[in-house]
Amino acid sequence: MTMIYRRVGSSGLKVSALSFGAWVTFGKQIGDPVAEKLMHTAYDAGVNFFDNAETYADGKAERVMGAILRKAGWPRDTYLVSSKVFFGAEREGPNQVGLSRKHVVEACHAALQRLQVDYLDLYYCHRPDPEVPIEETARAMHDLIVQGKVLYWGTSEWSADNLREAFEVCARLNLHRPIVEQPQYNLFHRRRVEHEYAPLYRSPGLGTTIWSPLATGLLTGKYNDGVPPDSRLNTPGMEWLRDRLTGDPAFARRVAAVKELARIAGELGTSLPRLGVAWCLKHPQVSSVILGASRPEQLQENFGALAIVDQLTPEVMKRIDAISRPVAD
Repeated sequence: MTMIYRRVGSSGLKVSALSFGAWVTFGKQIGDPVAEKLMHTAYDAGVNFFDNAETYADGKAERVMGAILRKAGWPRDTYLVSSKVFFGAEREGPNQVGLSRKHVVEACHAALQRLQVDYLDLYYCHRPDPEVPIEETARAMHDLIVQGKVLYWGTSEWSADNLREAFEVCARLNLHRPIVEQPQYNLFHRRRVEHEYAPLYRSPGLGTTIWSPLATGLLTGKYNDGVPPDSRLNTPGMEWLRDRLTGDPAFARRVAAVKELARIAGELGTSLPRLGVAWCLKHPQVSSVILGASRPEQLQENFGALAIVDQLTPEVMKRIDAISRPVAD
């Protein structure tokens, strides 16, 4: 297996097609030694992008990742690290959440300290903030880039209208514009990536680093008979995620679809998780698929998706679409 690298939108930045994120595991589900093994497994496989956010485990996920990066001693030009700003970290006062200039700048400084790096390669606005003018947020991001504390900025789960407004403001004021969006994307959640953002890929150019390629584990098949006792969805603090998944009216129909998709995976001589990840990679506008894992073996399994992308012929894609689209968003 050889890692593939893709440009992020119309920028010159190149990111590994598969990347690694710390969302639900670092600082919560796994210990630091396991996190270190996961980071090294990813890096050794060619992953050059490690995704994080201020809110993950209330800042602890960034501290864990920062300690690993410092200990590893990898050349700084061999990897990208990100943070996201909006939800806050340790404290949640009136100026410790959102996208005000104050919080955007202070959260960046805090992330740099936790991650033990001199700059962030990517800095995302984790959600849109209706209480803050986009001009204020864009100017703060622009200034951080000019200061060398951030190289590129982006958004996560912004609507196409939010993005168009940001692009217009940045063009009018000659500010660095967002180059990347981080949306959820998988076989059961696809409308935004495939339709809403479509015009933005062409002009002004937008990359995507997508999350939840396996639909919170649904596309692994492990929830076909309910939520196992040892599942991460039963981890204290993850009840909301379990309820969101199993409480969805389409849950039963999606489980039935997963069983059919597993048969296609079997015909291709691969696993269901690899099929789900490879399907995401097939989209030409997906810059990187962010993987999560609690064991190195899970990562290595998902890296195998790179080898089967070419097996997803138009005919196979039509079969997959016929199964999954009726229960997609």
